[in-house]
Amino acid sequence: MECGQRMGQEQDCLREVTLSTQRLRVLPPAVLSNPALESLDLDRNKLRSITGISKLGNLKKLIISKNEIVDFPTEIQSLIYLEKLELNQNQIRVIPEGIFCHLPRLKHLRLNNNRLGALPRDLAACRGSLQYLNISNNLFRTFPQPVLQLANLQELHVQNNALRQLPRELFQGQSLKMFKANGNPLREPPTEVCAGGIQQILNYFNQLQHGSGQEDKRIKTMFLGASLAGKSTICKSLKQRQAKLVPKEERTVGIEISEFRIEDFTFLFWDFAGQLEYYMTHHVFITPQALVILVINLHMYQTNDDAFKDLVGFWINNLFMRVPNSVVLPVGTHVDCCQKQEVEEKRSNIMAKITAMLAERKSNLTHFINNLEDSEDPEVYVDQWERLKEMESCTLTILDLVAVNCTDHRDIRKLEATILEHVKNEELFPEVVRVLPPVYREVEAAIVGITQSEEMADHGMMDLQYLLSELSQRQHLANLDRELLQDILRYLHRIGLLVWYEEIKHLESTVFLQPTFLITTFKLLVRDRLVQQLESISVDMLIAERATIRDRFNWVWAFKSKAMLCHQAVRALVKYQLCSEGMQNIFEEIMGDKTHRGKGKLFSLLEHFELCLEVRQAKALNPQASEFVPGKTWERTQDQGESWYLFPTYLNQTEEVAEVWGGDHCEDLHIRTYFSPEIPEGFFHRFLVKACSFYSTHWVAKSTCLLVCNGKPLLIKENNQRAYSYLELRCRKPARATAFQFAWDFLMAVVFIIQKLSDEWPGLHMCVKTPCRTAGCPAELIWPDMDGKAPMTKEDVKTCGTCGHRFAAELLLPKVPGQPEASPTQPPVHYYVTSYGTTTFGPSSIHVTRQNITSE
Repeated sequence: MECGQRMGQEQDCLREVTLSTQRLRVLPPAVLSNPALESLDLDRNKLRSITGISKLGNLKKLIISKNEIVDFPTEIQSLIYLEKLELNQNQIRVIPEGIFCHLPRLKHLRLNNNRLGALPRDLAACRGSLQYLNISNNLFRTFPQPVLQLANLQELHVQNNALRQLPRELFQGQSLKMFKANGNPLREPPTEVCAGGIQQILNYFNQLQHGSGQEDKRIKTMFLGASLAGKSTICKSLKQRQAKLVPKEERTVGIEISEFRIEDFTFLFWDFAGQLEYYMTHHVFITPQALVILVINLHMYQTNDDAFKDLVGFWINNLFMRVPNSVVLPVGTHVDCCQKQEVEEKRSNIMAKITAMLAERKSNLTHFINNLEDSEDPEVYVDQWERLKEMESCTLTILDLVAVNCTDHRDIRKLEATILEHVKNEELFPEVVRVLPPVYREVEAAIVGITQSEEMADHGMMDLQYLLSELSQRQHLANLDRELLQDILRYLHRIGLLVWYEEIKHLESTVFLQPTFLITTFKLLVRDRLVQQLESISVDMLIAERATIRDRFNWVWAFKSKAMLCHQAVRALVKYQLCSEGMQNIFEEIMGDKTHRGKGKLFSLLEHFELCLEVRQAKALNPQASEFVPGKTWERTQDQGESWYLFPTYLNQTEEVAEVWGGDHCEDLHIRTYFSPEIPEGFFHRFLVKACSFYSTHWVAKSTCLLVCNGKPLLIKENNQRAYSYLELRCRKPARATAFQFAWDFLMAVVFIIQKLSDEWPGLHMCVKTPCRTAGCPAELIWPDMDGKAPMTKEDVKTCGTCGHRFAAELLLPKVPGQPEASPTQPPVHYYVTSYGTTTFGPSSIHVTRQNITSE
């Protein structure tokens, strides 16, 4: 009880005590003997009970999160002054009655990540005080009624339960300011309505009062698979309900979208091109709650590991990571080119290998979980453990493969019947039915009418205000206010019927009534054979952009060698492609006029989805530039040099990065961020765009990147081998002890950029490790959770359990050597990264605004 003795000797009269990550199994007597205590933090221990807590009658704040509590501590009812209670991330199944009626001052309650299926009725006794409630990641199947009586509730989290319906009474009061419900199979209101926030939910319920809700059975269906697998043929054959072969020259470029009905189900087909160049855009459109039809060319398929990886495994892996709870229907095509026995052998081989993949993934997750549970300090890995357990509970459902002869209409009908049978299964598709007010369908029908009218241009782009005006002129919609119309547009955007990116500055006032045109916009620059497109730009087009044949040659060279295009080249290329498709009249709208320096719709999209990076070549300093005065608008010089655009997808592996870095040194600070099952395709390229937007001095190649901040270099290298996928980060060991703070701040900034990006793949496991500094030693130190609440390590020396060598802790984990213990009043160190903004790290700060690259 060393901890208890220390508390008794030094902290008798403290009002606030923090005992997180102390491996406590019981409460220290010294803590229980301090009746003046008002705040007690027991986060990340091994507590199964908190016997004696009733002695602390003056407690206002009690944190018992991330422990091993199964039975709700009934002694809490004695803490009548309690204002904040956190019991999240335990294993609590039931909360008995008679607790909350004794807590009249409770304002903040966290019960998330437990096993709760109901709340006690007496929670309503906190109606006048409770303002924050989090019950996410539990087992609620119906909405807990006591919550409806919490008159002053301002923030409510119910994510990741099993709720299908929300009560309208919850939103009719004035108190609720924030509500989160994603991850539930909601029908009323649908998830896409809840995503719009409280006001949109309230508008939805108000419209339901004017008429009975209508069931809308709609499902997004995504066709994935390698190039020439037959996706477009299957898609069009289903839509036309007959065999419809698509010639090779008409294969999908980018993504094609169509809609059709079977019985009372509406299917929204998204046909994704199979070429790797287009995969960079898939993350924008691949969404959960969809049926994935994975098309496999059985004629090309061979029963070996390489063929499986290319035609099946690649797609299954990426679905694992991106939409881990989706339903996948494998469809084998080109069976007319195979023998009957061959089809059966290949079908069995594919399904057996997919089953093996599922088993391997489950085994790997179990292995990771066991490693954390068996470690010496499992309490410091609770967040990682929780993430792994969530991933373990995800189910990528693989249905039986259906072999189809695309030339036989009977096979097409058989496939149609199979699809219909699966979507009717509520266990597979609990969200396929949505309850909507009639006005939602009326607005959708009006938009379809506008889209199909003769006045509508083929590109389908329309100004938002003009569209709202057009809708308001429809007789049955004339009385709707614009706020409701915009809510319905947001809903239609979320289900994929139209596209409205109101969060993108240059697109907030544009609605794409034809989502396929948005794909056309992407594939102007994100496509295969882009070099050939550059070389095909006509002389007339060059002259129109004041360029020469020599300029075109330089553009091709710069793109091949550096994956970069200048602004002039982009304009010529986009104009050439738009003209070839008969849409030259929208060139200026897509590109922006020359005074906007390319900030039209095209680059707004590409930059928002991190597909390219603007690189500005600065000229010499301008002595006549206006003086910068904080707090006042600064007029920038108009002529800032020509803009260039880096497209990381097309980067080659060059030696330039390695030459600037100068080779690895054994003294380097060196960490690795591991990924399982692998680094997603395009992940490193998107990381480059994010990181290089923060740090304007950099060198990049296909799988390496060198960032420089305050003259200090940091190297990032990608290694994406099967079962050994990681990003390696290196920076030079500081010469002075005081410089360790900056070095680790720099490393942590990059780690958090990686972590933030990895969050977009719910099925991707990321783990940070530091290799042992002994040459040849295979050991690695797993980093604890990075929650910013506690230092990475309190030790000054770390000992390798494999080789036995001892190292200063600052060589392995974020720590400053000889750092004095912080005084109780000093706030804890926080590490966080804002999106393209200021990065702040504890006592030191690196202020980084979004930068353009300057030549040095």
